[in-house]
Amino acid sequence: MYTAILLTSPEKPALDPSLVESLRNAWGGGDAVWLSPDEAAEFDLQTMPDNREEVWQSCQDMGVDLVVVPSAGRRKKMLLADMDSTMIQQECIDELADEAGVGDRVKDITARAMNGELDFEEALRERVGLLKGLPEMVIDQVLADRIKLMPGGPVLLGTMKREGAFSALVSGGFTAFTQSVAAILGFDENRANVLLTKGGLLTGTVGEPILGKQAKVDALRHYTKTLGIEVSDVVAVGDGANDLGMLSLAGMGVALHAKPSVAAQCDVRINHGDLTALLFVQGYARADFAV
Repeated sequence: MYTAILLTSPEKPALDPSLVESLRNAWGGGDAVWLSPDEAAEFDLQTMPDNREEVWQSCQDMGVDLVVVPSAGRRKKMLLADMDSTMIQQECIDELADEAGVGDRVKDITARAMNGELDFEEALRERVGLLKGLPEMVIDQVLADRIKLMPGGPVLLGTMKREGAFSALVSGGFTAFTQSVAAILGFDENRANVLLTKGGLLTGTVGEPILGKQAKVDALRHYTKTLGIEVSDVVAVGDGANDLGMLSLAGMGVALHAKPSVAAQCDVRINHGDLTALLFVQGYARADFAV
């Protein structure tokens, strides 16, 4: 058994009931269940539709995300999340680079690295090198003035934690940011790279070994083993090429507003919804959300 979920932006919910009914009839689905009026609905299926990709694209053109997942085990026991452009709206290193006067150069490297065009570790070293001499206290300024949470994040964490799920923030960014973001959102643990400093200034170097794609996979395996759960019990979310390992290993890997090359390799793609979409695809109705 499978479940098809259709959802749209919570900012402008406009999911047409006729679209839901048309697709349900075409695929021979069960009765539609509305998870949130005008925003999200689901129905059960006996088999995975052959034309899912074609229908997905048509739904995208209408501002609707379509997800089809196995019905069994939808509600997960663990959330593993990327930070930059996933749990927050910014890329922290890009914001620091703006303060250092090298914003455009660093943003270009970041975009290429996240799209899988550059080796992540080498790209990180190069970008951090451009921050050499930046006062350490700029980090706190960036956190206070530039960093904004991704919509739906507090509700996602609050709901899953209320249901007993474990949560970990695992980032290719920096502990100076993950520690703050994790505390605000209520993550149980966080892992990231360490920006090295001396005399109150960034040295232009990062602690080794660098936490990259494999480290996120290793974190997933570590946490599941420690908790005594299976990788199938995990929902992972990210947007960049360095997230692909954990997204493919997790029971439910969600590409959230992801780079095209990343989204193309993921079955669950959210381009119109926010982080609460991760609750809808697990079968939570908006009435179940922790607010």
